Amino acid sequence: MTLLVAGGNRVDAGKTVFSTGLVARTGAVGFKPRAGNDFWFDHDDYRDAVDQGRLFGKDARKLAAAAPGEREPEDINPVHRLWRPAPRGGAGILGREDRTFLLDRVGDRYVVNDGVELPESASDSLDLDDAVRVTSLPEFNEAMASLHAPAQEGLAEEIEAADLAVVESYADVARPLANVDPLAVAVVSPGQVAIYDGARYEKACQVASGGYETGRLEERVPDVTGLLDPVARVTLPPLPRAERNDPQAVADAYDGAYEALLDAAFA
Repeated sequence: MTLLVAGGNRVDAGKTVFSTGLVARTGAVGFKPRAGNDFWFDHDDYRDAVDQGRLFGKDARKLAAAAPGEREPEDINPVHRLWRPAPRGGAGILGREDRTFLLDRVGDRYVVNDGVELPESASDSLDLDDAVRVTSLPEFNEAMASLHAPAQEGLAEEIEAADLAVVESYADVARPLANVDPLAVAVVSPGQVAIYDGARYEKACQVASGGYETGRLEERVPDVTGLLDPVARVTLPPLPRAERNDPQAVADAYDGAYEALLDAAFA
């Protein structure tokens, strides 16, 4: 059984807090198919990982730690992207005018933007000897097909094989994996969570995009939720930092929301 947690806001929706509590509440395995760091805005998180010769984010770290057993962030998060701000604009390889793509970790390999200068800490600490280096969108799409897509497919198989999986999306993307069908979906926003039937949510995703291709046509949560009604809305109380960092405390505080989500899954 798979439960999906998506965010109603692009930033700071509360997905990871909700997901870690849900993992603690159910004993599920948590997964974060895609994630990313901004070299400037998330610099402490970036340094925590890169000083170990690794690249992962705090969301994957917290989600991995909340689950039973021992899992590393990379085990549940096969694709992690590093950005930096682009104050002078310019679309760059991926068409973003506000950010510059630096590199992706895909499994244990890297895809590097060879048209920009990497931070010295990344060049010195990460194993980039066999990195795929790209300078254009067609080259990046080739890397996506050869590296990203198999990594995501492998994770999808692992999710499907799990007795209970909690999949956390990223930003306000409606579904991080198109080939994993959740039984129920929690869309988290500051102060509340909206619960959706998984099959209806999946149909709304298809309508919103007209299709899916890895790295493209990512449906945004507002475009999807505008097409269907939730089966429930539950208020989420604000939590102090100590409780937000304690998955069991989150599980207790959000118990009503988790009951509504599980009811929707088993309806």
